[in-house]
Amino acid sequence: MRLIHQPDHDLTYDDVFMIPSRSNITSRMDVDLQTIDGSGATIPLIVSNMTAISGRRMAETVARRGGLTVIPQDIPIPVVSDVIAWMKSRHILFDTPITLQPTNTVADAASLIHKRAHGAIIIVEDAKPVGILTEADWEGADRFTQIHRVMSKDLLVIPDSLDAKSAFQLLHEKNRKLAPVVDSTGKLIGILTRTSSLRATLYQPTLDAKGKLRIAAAVGVNGDVKEKVAGLVAAGVDLLVVDTAHGHQEKMIEVLKLIRPIAGGLPIVAGNVVTAEGVRDLVGAGADIVKVGVGPGAMCTTRMQTGVGRPQFSAVMECAAEAKKLGKFIWADGGVRHPRDVALALAAGASAVMIGSWFAGTYESPSDLRVDVEGRLYKESFGMASARAVAARTSSEDAFDRARKALFEEGISSSRMYLDPARPGVEDLIDDIIAGVRSSCTYAGAKNLTEFAEKAVVGIQSAAGYAEGRPLHSSW
Repeated sequence: MRLIHQPDHDLTYDDVFMIPSRSNITSRMDVDLQTIDGSGATIPLIVSNMTAISGRRMAETVARRGGLTVIPQDIPIPVVSDVIAWMKSRHILFDTPITLQPTNTVADAASLIHKRAHGAIIIVEDAKPVGILTEADWEGADRFTQIHRVMSKDLLVIPDSLDAKSAFQLLHEKNRKLAPVVDSTGKLIGILTRTSSLRATLYQPTLDAKGKLRIAAAVGVNGDVKEKVAGLVAAGVDLLVVDTAHGHQEKMIEVLKLIRPIAGGLPIVAGNVVTAEGVRDLVGAGADIVKVGVGPGAMCTTRMQTGVGRPQFSAVMECAAEAKKLGKFIWADGGVRHPRDVALALAAGASAVMIGSWFAGTYESPSDLRVDVEGRLYKESFGMASARAVAARTSSEDAFDRARKALFEEGISSSRMYLDPARPGVEDLIDDIIAGVRSSCTYAGAKNLTEFAEKAVVGIQSAAGYAEGRPLHSSW
């Protein structure tokens, strides 16, 4: 990346813009967004290890589209092991369906239907689909009504032998938005929508050497880290993330040296830091990828509480340059609110971008779906240094120690993340982000992320310059 002016201050994503260059790339689809950092991701998006955001539904959905999800450190290892095993059993093309029996009630269905973005429940008997249910089907029925009374029995099934294009054509011909997928015996194995069949031709899933979906998991720097890492490795995790708010500390370096032999060939991600020196020290201790970012996240109050942090674009730019010298990589963690921010982080040299709060307001995040007084759907999110997260992380400690730790926090304990009616699912947001990043690469004349980081030309703008680039949704 070339910065056309050298500023006398650090820069955020809002402070910069990319200048178009001569390009011979005629289509955004000619751009390869696969990462080269060893993570296996085929798009440069990582779901942050936050309890309100990163769960099994998110992990499955994002991996199927080429990204990667990091399970948080405060989840017990036996539970994480179950999630890893569950991930490895998921289909790489078909989504996992929500299922109920015909004798379940409308109340059962209402509590489950928004767990996935496709908005349908498959009704099964003896593992075979016998009906399908959407919210429209039970309108006017009371909550105790059994499902078989309101479900649609006009069922189209897709054989699992069909490829994505053929499945789309079948759904289109039959005028169906979605259908259950069955194996040769008629047993349910998944669900496919028209849109997901299209996405299957646009994205490549993140797969391990055995062709299974990939997943990462985080550990902290306190407690028996060695035992936790050994448990994750035994469970089949694909990446290890050693995570703490202040990654440039002696404890982090000790932990990295301790777990490097246990991890074997698994990539180790560590952070967070914001300086070249921090990158050097963590790489020297055993990190393959360094997480960069202190304070830019939407749930983080570190900068307001402590005055500590660094504007994210400058932090990414400096740390990526140092990692490149060492033959390693960085993930830009936090501060992205628009597709442009993701593109600018990649232009600055990040191999991937971590996203947290942006994905919190989606059907796939673990939090319960809520409705505000105006009827808008939202989910609650919270920071991993908030009192709420600390309470969960210290649940095994005695009451006195927990009470003392709860007095101090550097994160928001409760925030409403509204679902975008136009993009309520995480795949909708991925489509939006990836479309923007692909276009950014074509403007730079780059056919892959390595070229993008080399060819991008970036300038500095005023607040008025940033405002000029924002669209107007009504006349002035």
